[in-house]
Formats: sequence, structure tokens, C-alpha cells
Amino acid sequence: MREEELASAGPATGPAAPVTTAASARAHARSVVAAGWDPSVRPAREADVIDLLLVVSELVANALRHGGGLAGFEMTPVDDGIRLAVHDHSEDLPAAACGADVAPAGHRTGGYGWPLVVRLARDVTIEKRSTGGKTITVFVPIRPTGPTG
Repeated sequence: MREEELASAGPATGPAAPVTTAASARAHARSVVAAGWDPSVRPAREADVIDLLLVVSELVANALRHGGGLAGFEMTPVDDGIRLAVHDHSEDLPAAACGADVAPAGHRTGGYGWPLVVRLARDVTIEKRSTGGKTITVFVPIRPTGPTG
């Protein structure tokens, strides 16, 4: 089994499921939200879930495309949102995290993904891993919908 296939995460109440693609990460995010924000009791705001799915998709896709592969994926539901950690194999920072003037002349400084992550998430951190690579950790708020009626 490849290391990317070993990256797994599961809802706090269920078995771990492999997360190997952005699509499987989004599916896992939906299951975590469904488990933590019961639609019949405390439904999550759809806009917040969409923000979470965008952040999950962007971070996992970047780990696969630019980070040497996905080394790990963790989601932790908390009262007011989701803490997400994506581990990859590259120590390179997202280009936009460095600022536009840092990249060498002629090199692209990044696309729309990193600014989107920074805009939608809170408490964004990037840490080097002792085993190589980096971990990007973010918090995405998930608010319950208002009272209906």
C-alpha cells in the first residue's frame, strides 16, 4: 500500500476511511458535519459547509499536486467548527504565503487557492514536520442555522 493510501481519517464515531483524493476528503468532511450537526436538531449553515468543502478540497489538492503527496489528513469537530490538518511531503510553503515579491523573477507566485483558504479559514498555521514535509492546520467555523418557523 502506498503512503498516500495510508492517509486516513474517520468521523469521531466511526471507522477510519482512506482519504486519497480531494473528493474522498470532501466526502469525509460531509460525514463529519452530518455527525456533529444533526439536521433534525442543530443543522449546519449550508454556506459554512460549502466553505469547509472548498478549504478541504484546496488543501488536499495542493498536497497532492504540489506537496509530494498526501501524508495525512485529520478532521476534528469542535463546538463551533472543524479543525483540519493536512500533512504533505514537501517543506515548500504555499507561494502566496510568502508574498508576491519573494518568488524569483519569472516564477508564478501561486493561484487562487491559498488566498481562498486564508479568507475562509481561521487560525491558519504551517509547521514543518520532524519526519519531513509540512502540516497545514486550519479552523473552519460551522454555525448552526437560525431557528425556523
